[in-house]
Amino acid sequence: MASFNVVVADPDSGASYQLEAEEQDANRFMGKGLGEEVDGSAVGLDGYTLELTGGSDEAGRPMREDIEGPNVEEVLMREQGVGYNPSRPGERKRLTLRGRQVSDETSQINAKIVGRGDESVESLLGLVEENADEDADEDDEE
Repeated sequence: MASFNVVVADPDSGASYQLEAEEQDANRFMGKGLGEEVDGSAVGLDGYTLELTGGSDEAGRPMREDIEGPNVEEVLMREQGVGYNPSRPGERKRLTLRGRQVSDETSQINAKIVGRGDESVESLLGLVEENADEDADEDDEE
């Protein structure tokens, strides 16, 4: 079965969260391409909608939107793009990149929140700290 590390970016707060999607939850991502939307409940964000923005495979090859399917292709890069930043004008380099479709070979998926639910991301993921009132009561007892 497939399992993915899913990095979810929150554009409003600027925070990102690294989550796991395994077995049935991971199947919701299978076959989806970059730019497509996925239900956030696959990673514990009920009511949220996520847009796939990128990812990489087990070898670290980045996914590129203009390569169809889940295949690996060698691309001659001339300009700055995914996985390449030329050091001087006219420099070219052949890179091995992964296609835009999520497959079994994908190990990490990058996504951003495009539709929000009723609850905050922190509360859904269990990252909310206890109330300050409870902390103050504990300090008084000492």
